[in-house]
Order: sequence, then C-alpha cells, then structure tokens
Amino acid sequence: MMRPAFVYPVALERDPGGKLQVFARDVPELVTSAWSEAEALEMAADALEVALGSYPIADRDFPPASAPLPGEHLVAPPPAAAAKFVVIAAWRAAGIRKTDLAERLGLAETEVRRILDPDRRTKLERLDEAARALGKRIVIGIEDL
Repeated sequence: MMRPAFVYPVALERDPGGKLQVFARDVPELVTSAWSEAEALEMAADALEVALGSYPIADRDFPPASAPLPGEHLVAPPPAAAAKFVVIAAWRAAGIRKTDLAERLGLAETEVRRILDPDRRTKLERLDEAARALGKRIVIGIEDL
C-alpha cells in the first residue's frame, strides 16, 4: 500500500540537557524539541505544517518523502494542512496559472490565491472543488496510531 502524501520520517535525538530534538532528513526546515517522545511527535506535526507551508511561498516544490530508517517515526501535518498541500502540489504539477484555475472554478483570481495560500484556512469542500478542477480528487484515510 502506498504511504499517504506528506508523511515524513523524523528522528529523535536527546540533547545534553535531556530534551528530545526532532530532525527530518527530507524537510530540514522542521525544527522543534520537547521533553517527552509523545510531545516531540505532536510538536513535529505542527512544525511540519509550518515548514512545508514555506515551500510554496518560496516557489519551491514540496520535497518527496523518504522511506523511514530504523528508529525513525512517521509524522504528518494536521489533516487540513495536508489537504491544502495536496491541492497546491496538484496545481504546481499542472503547470497552469492561478487565473487558469480561477477560470476553471468560476472564481475570482483573489479567491484562488487564498485557496493556494498555505497560511489561509480553506474549507475542505473548496479544496475538493479545486482538486477536481485539476483533474484530481482528495482521498481521506485513517490509520492506527
């Protein structure tokens, strides 16, 4: 089975002060730490959202996720962010302008800019409309912790 999009391996390393530092080989911008493993992984998900959100702002493609190495944990951004990221990735892969997507959706370009802005919340229904306008669909799944 294929791993869901935007799930990245992270390593936890204890620093000399006893805090767990979180590192992601594929997303070096991910920087966080915590005292417990559970808290570190929770904070890693939030830090991953922030780090990945910086890619489209810098006009960069999202990094592909590597397979986890022994001892690494898999972390995903919050679901709303992951849905936004898959739409942004699909739009970038389509190679069309925002005005083209706006035309396909029957929306103003300003609304499409909001949809593609990682710092703005967008309803799932609107993201699904955008995905469909790009010839894609958003698929949701659930897995054990």
